[in-house]
Amino acid sequence: MPYLGLLVMLLWVFCLIDVITADDGGVRFLPKIVWLLLVVFLPLAGSLAWLFAGRPIGGGIWGGSGGGNRRASNSAFPEYETRPGRQAAQNPYADAEFLRQCRERAEEQRRLERERRKRDLGF
Repeated sequence: MPYLGLLVMLLWVFCLIDVITADDGGVRFLPKIVWLLLVVFLPLAGSLAWLFAGRPIGGGIWGGSGGGNRRASNSAFPEYETRPGRQAAQNPYADAEFLRQCRERAEEQRRLERERRKRDLGF
């Protein structure tokens, strides 16, 4: 039993690093900061809870995106779907196309609103 404390400490350090490096969008059941507090203040119980309940599905060894595709992306613009807070496009051509589509949608919405107002005012 003298190695039990060492094993708990190693598990705690692994889970602490895993929580810190985990992608915010993939963490399950609780916000990432709550998981971090659980692991810090309840080393054994928090670590085990993180491993079985909070860890991102398909996450890599440190909770990142791993080797596989964690989220199926049907969009032509995957850089806008994941990782909250990330604002830079990966592909300038896809970014230009995305912005063009946004402008088209905005113009269509403006046109529909103008038509609705004309109809409501009786013009």
